[in-house]
Amino acid sequence: MDLDELLSNRDKINAQLLHVVDDATTPWGVKATRIEIKDIAPPRDLVDAMARQMKAEREKRAQILEAEGLRQSQILKAEGEKRSAILTAEGEKEAAFREAEARERLAEAEVRATAMVSEAISKGDINAINYFIAQKYTDALQNIASAPNEKLVLMPLEASNLIGSLAGIAEVARTAMKKGDVR
Repeated sequence: MDLDELLSNRDKINAQLLHVVDDATTPWGVKATRIEIKDIAPPRDLVDAMARQMKAEREKRAQILEAEGLRQSQILKAEGEKRSAILTAEGEKEAAFREAEARERLAEAEVRATAMVSEAISKGDINAINYFIAQKYTDALQNIASAPNEKLVLMPLEASNLIGSLAGIAEVARTAMKKGDVR
């Protein structure tokens, strides 16, 4: 028997040994009822070889477990990065959609304002034109004033024109407010 079989089949060995000893002692009038192997002492080099084998098995299992853990870690990290990329893309898509929607609403508001000013001009209200001119002057002045590379601004326009345009805006607003009260 090899050592693994010897260690795992003690009961079978005990039964076989009992049978052999009982057959040998029966002619002398002795009956053997039980035999038990208590200890097996293999040679030292065999014990050392078994210890090396067990150590190698444990190291193999440890390496397999470590590799599986590393693999699982990389899978989870990749899944997390994938989910993050998906959420980022969805966020950018939503932001682009909302920005486009805001531009569309701004354009609609500009169309309504232009229609209202056109209607006012057709009725002969000159202040409506002043509104648009003042708005464009104000936007241009804001852009000039906020330029990072300009320190000195010389403007070839009369301040009274801008003030007059602003007064026109105020007049348009008052007229609109009065119409709102009547309705």
